[in-house]
Amino acid sequence: MNCVLAEDNILHGTPLLRWVYELAGLFLPCWLSYFIAGFVIMFILVNAVLLGAAVFVWTERRLVGRLQNRVGPNRWGPFGMFQPIADLLKLIVKEDLIPQGADKIAFVAAPIIMVATAILMLAVVPFAKNTALADLNVGVLYVLAVTSLTSVAILMAGWSSNNRYALFGAARGVAVLISYEVPVVLCLLGVVIVAGSMSLADVVTAQAVPFILVQPLAMFVFVAGTSAELNRTPFDVAEAESELIAGYHIEYSGIKFGLIQAAEFGGVVTASAVIATLFLSGWAGPASNYIGWLWLLIKIGVVAFLFIWIRATFPRLRIDQIMAFAWKFLMPLSFINLMAVSLEVYFLRDSSGALTTTDLWIMTVINLVVFAVCIPLFGSLIRDKVRPAQLQPTARATPGATVQQAGGEVT
Repeated sequence: MNCVLAEDNILHGTPLLRWVYELAGLFLPCWLSYFIAGFVIMFILVNAVLLGAAVFVWTERRLVGRLQNRVGPNRWGPFGMFQPIADLLKLIVKEDLIPQGADKIAFVAAPIIMVATAILMLAVVPFAKNTALADLNVGVLYVLAVTSLTSVAILMAGWSSNNRYALFGAARGVAVLISYEVPVVLCLLGVVIVAGSMSLADVVTAQAVPFILVQPLAMFVFVAGTSAELNRTPFDVAEAESELIAGYHIEYSGIKFGLIQAAEFGGVVTASAVIATLFLSGWAGPASNYIGWLWLLIKIGVVAFLFIWIRATFPRLRIDQIMAFAWKFLMPLSFINLMAVSLEVYFLRDSSGALTTTDLWIMTVINLVVFAVCIPLFGSLIRDKVRPAQLQPTARATPGATVQQAGGEVT
């Protein structure tokens, strides 16, 4: 048989899927070839996220050990490289418990939704030129829609556990997610305005100058907001051991707990890929037609190292500090970035609505000045000024002296 995807098919622009579909169509019916092509894509996505999570877990534990003057994992395999495999085997054989009175369906579905969020978000990231698994023309909107499912999954996990501590942790986690989602959306709006498209492939093509230089405020807001949405230190207030123990997943054990941890660490890898695509020009680089995938992996590693560095450096914030950071610091910065970018694009674009490389460099100079002014300014506005109480010197009592009190004189 000869199976060919129609041009109006949404997956026609995905070369990998089209190649697998046409190859399988030489021997199998078209409907079965379509199924096999989709299965291959999902197989690649699932294994990329889970393998990336395992590699990131080992890398983070080793680097945090170095940064905090510790050793890190060093027993299983050379340099402790087999430690993630040992952890996985331990979680598989551990007893899988469901609390009495829990909502079993929601309790089981929450970890699955968390992992699915990380997997689905990776589907629209272009690994090289014309090699995105799903090149959607609304890729940025798709990323925002998929990441919002994390709030639902966290609330499901806390509410279905029939545990008050888990519910409190879920409420905190959802409050943080919703608060930081707003500035993240606003900073991505600036990226879309400059690129002129919501396709991630078009965003990479538009970066004649990397957007980390063109929009440094947007990069800063997006990294901070993403770190909060991933429940990473210093924003991991949903897991406050001193008051809420492990937070929303305290009742999870066995492989369900493993899925939640895989979603958290795999989410860092996926978020690093999105950040590299949006602000670091993705797969673009020297000889990108041949090693574009290598450039993307290098940039993902740089961003992931940034997340690890932040976690090892900053202490955990209080819940009031986290909310103030979102609404009083990141929100104004995202509005300023959006306003500046909108005005720059309005005055610099040509009659066809396009921006030249010179225009991007002009925007870079302006926005770097705005970044240098706004960060210290708004940082000083939200800085928690601790004013310790001044101890007043008291007169030393001498024998036989009379001290005046409310009830009368005491000798």
